Amino acid sequence: MTTTEWITDIALILIVFRQLREGRLDLKSFLIPLGIVTFVAYSYLDTIPTAGNDLVLIGVLMGIGAALGAAGGIFTRIRTVGEHVLIKAGAVSAILWVVGMGARMGFQMWVEHGGGADDVARFSIAHHITSDQAWVAAFVLMALAEVVVRLATIFIRSRTRAVTHPAPVFERTA
Repeated sequence: MTTTEWITDIALILIVFRQLREGRLDLKSFLIPLGIVTFVAYSYLDTIPTAGNDLVLIGVLMGIGAALGAAGGIFTRIRTVGEHVLIKAGAVSAILWVVGMGARMGFQMWVEHGGGADDVARFSIAHHITSDQAWVAAFVLMALAEVVVRLATIFIRSRTRAVTHPAPVFERTA
């Protein structure tokens, strides 16, 4: 793994730890993770292979990413205080995030340094996956799906929460 790959993988994992402390849901909450996965997609996603079962692999991993993202968004606590929406990643949300991001990092380490390349090659041949680019696309799009679905879930829940639980209005009497 290159230094850039280490930095982006670790940055994606650390994003959720930033949310273990309750904080305001603001534009930064959306732009930082979206910026990181956009950089990763731009850097590693040259093509989306469509031969053989490449799209099946990509679809399955994107589905797993979307499921992890939805669950992570659901297990993020959202509350309103005055005009502010506050979020806090719960333990389940943090675990799901680390599992998703860490699994991709672990897979890459296993293939590059742990002898997994032959196993992945055999699996690919047996299941008609045509190239290593299919695996790259599948894992990059899995990360993108996880981030986008998690943020969308949090956004929708925050809007619903703000509408259904408006902040109490306290009148001051003299």
